[in-house]
Amino acid sequence: MTEIAFHLNGTPVRASAADPARTLLDWLREERGLKGTKEGCNEGDCGACTVMVTDAGGVRALNACILLLPQLHGRAVRTVEGISGPGGALHPVQQAMVDHHGSQCGFCTPGFIASMAVGHLNGRRDHDDVLAGNLCRCTGYAPIVRAAEAAAPAPVPEWMHDATGAIGADGPAPYAPASTDALAAWCLEHPGGSLIAGATDVGLWVTKELRPLGPVAFLHAARDLQSIARVPGGLRIGAGVTIAALRMAMAGPHPAFAGLLRRFASEQIRAAATIGGNIANGSPIGDGPPALIAMGARLHLRRGEARRDMPLEAFFLDYRKQDRQPGEFVEAVTVPEAAPGLRCYKLSKRFDQDISAVCGCFNLGLEGGKIASARIAFGGMAGIPKRAAAVEAALIGRAWSLATLEAALPAFAEDFAPLSDMRASAGYRLAAAQNLLLRYFHDLSGEAVSVLELRA
Repeated sequence: MTEIAFHLNGTPVRASAADPARTLLDWLREERGLKGTKEGCNEGDCGACTVMVTDAGGVRALNACILLLPQLHGRAVRTVEGISGPGGALHPVQQAMVDHHGSQCGFCTPGFIASMAVGHLNGRRDHDDVLAGNLCRCTGYAPIVRAAEAAAPAPVPEWMHDATGAIGADGPAPYAPASTDALAAWCLEHPGGSLIAGATDVGLWVTKELRPLGPVAFLHAARDLQSIARVPGGLRIGAGVTIAALRMAMAGPHPAFAGLLRRFASEQIRAAATIGGNIANGSPIGDGPPALIAMGARLHLRRGEARRDMPLEAFFLDYRKQDRQPGEFVEAVTVPEAAPGLRCYKLSKRFDQDISAVCGCFNLGLEGGKIASARIAFGGMAGIPKRAAAVEAALIGRAWSLATLEAALPAFAEDFAPLSDMRASAGYRLAAAQNLLLRYFHDLSGEAVSVLELRA
């Protein structure tokens, strides 16, 4: 029988991984009787299922509802039951929630406690970001944030330190190739198999669609897929780099991209989702590709020992259809060292934890008062992430002025014929895309354009 080994609330455990699609949430509640971890949305949105996960890379808050058991091999998990200490001693965040009346119905509270405990252990003070993936409809966020602030100065309880070196696990992780070479061989043998990195998308195939996955390969053991390296003229980003790690790495060379990644779902999702998955998913509303395309990124694909690369925009052929052969997978993406003209704007109904109605990324190069180059890409405007080729052509060679940008606005209708859906109408999307070009001009002119900067 295929087994995994990990620590649960400080105790070594083993679990059957015969069904690689079984979620941690189901296992905790059904096999261990740990029912503090709740099932709410079952898709990683509400945070009621949040748990702490520790490995050599640190401590993260993750959604147990879309965390599949093989992903836990060799790691440590703490549920809300393990956040309280011996004899029922309360963790500082638990005590603060009591003191500041942060809980009402209590359904969401275990997830909040887990997120707050991770933030507390990691010394975080950006409580709004830490808690953006947890939904409360009773108390509201004010007393919960006050509780997080009150608990912040308290020392981390001794029982919260999982010694990652002692977690251990016998043998390699099941279903998980240990290197990119091993993954390439597996993909050739299973050209129709499912590759699972963070499971933030595949997890919904399981919980919402009840879709059988067939042969699966988990990518977390392929450490060589998770690095960022300098190469001539740029940075090569492995497909297994998480959005959270990418956000940190981009803060220096590409702050506009890092700012966009702050709005990529939530803390729990960013800690699991990977940039390779965001690209290979092929979603027309994925937030990564518009920024990468505007930067001039190149995509690296691998099939067996054969490798090829292409401009990222060439990878997307049609809705959910990419230029990828059977057995081929995304290995990395390369971005330039700098893109000073890059700006990214995401429009959604919520600031946090929401899908884009429109995501526009602009990267214009100016020389001698004229627009010398232009790369403009959008998500949410077509069946694929797409460049605005007609708009670019209308700008290049013209003077850098508001009048030039206004004159280029009609070209948007040549590039895009957006659809209407629950997030936005076609008319709104087209008008919003045009307005984002004008916003770009004001942004580069030094005016405040962010919703975090403007006040009524």
